[in-house]
Amino acid sequence: MAKDRGQSEDYSGPLKRLFLGVLIVCLLGLFLLWRIDSPRVERFRAQVVDRVVPSFDWAMAPVTGAVNVLRDFQSYQRMYQQNQDLRRELQQMKAWKEAALQLEQENARLLDLNNVQLDPRLTYVTGVVMADSGSPFRQSVLINVGERDGIMDGWAAMDGLGLVGRISGVGRNTARVILLTDTSSRIPVTVQPSGQRALIIGDNSIAPVVDFIENPDQVRPGDRVLTSGDGGVFPAGLLVGQLAEDPGGRMRVRISADYERLEFLRVLRSYENERLTDPGQLIAPAILPGKDGPDTDRAQTVEAGDG
Repeated sequence: MAKDRGQSEDYSGPLKRLFLGVLIVCLLGLFLLWRIDSPRVERFRAQVVDRVVPSFDWAMAPVTGAVNVLRDFQSYQRMYQQNQDLRRELQQMKAWKEAALQLEQENARLLDLNNVQLDPRLTYVTGVVMADSGSPFRQSVLINVGERDGIMDGWAAMDGLGLVGRISGVGRNTARVILLTDTSSRIPVTVQPSGQRALIIGDNSIAPVVDFIENPDQVRPGDRVLTSGDGGVFPAGLLVGQLAEDPGGRMRVRISADYERLEFLRVLRSYENERLTDPGQLIAPAILPGKDGPDTDRAQTVEAGDG
């Protein structure tokens, strides 16, 4: 038995080497055959491909099926992930809807308690932006409404998303709108929800500076910025944008209006504020005629001195 095992091992080694040599020669011949550039060889290669490749369809069927199964599994996995994301977004939207309903009810209660009456005279005129005179030193646009449409200096202009600027210069058929980013723009605002008052100062950048904040510790990036109505410049409650912090730590406002696509502007007809012809009325009321007393004598003395 030991002798037969030794003889089989003696024959198996040379047979393996012979088979390996034949395989290498065949592969080398196949490589050379595929590299020869000859019409006859090309026809021979075509005949070999025509005979061999179709007969391997049965062998490729399991591979093709496995690839299809893998693709279907990946598609199912993506659909499952999208479904999970949609479920999470739906839950968030439900929470936001509930919060919005609560805020709406709270707002209605507060309006009822304060007996707030919104001014029905606050309407608007829509104009088309005709030209943009933006420059490194001045940023403004020209619209096709003017004095004939009742436009007045100082009125607010919006693009449907947020405040764009104010009217500064009115012609017969056109008006100029100074943008919030212009260096001459100064807008009093309120930062919500803290209610801090501040001032937006244009500096010819896309995000104007928010300065003179009453209490900077109570404002955060992302807070909404609305017009405050102080000084009668703009009506209160117009959306300006959101707070943002620059790399230097300074607060700026990310304007909601789309300055890159200003096509139509709405000019708000602000109700007329009380006009003061005599600045002295800000300090003391006018003295009614027929009233006697030291105040009347003092008023008559002042009038005589002025005359």
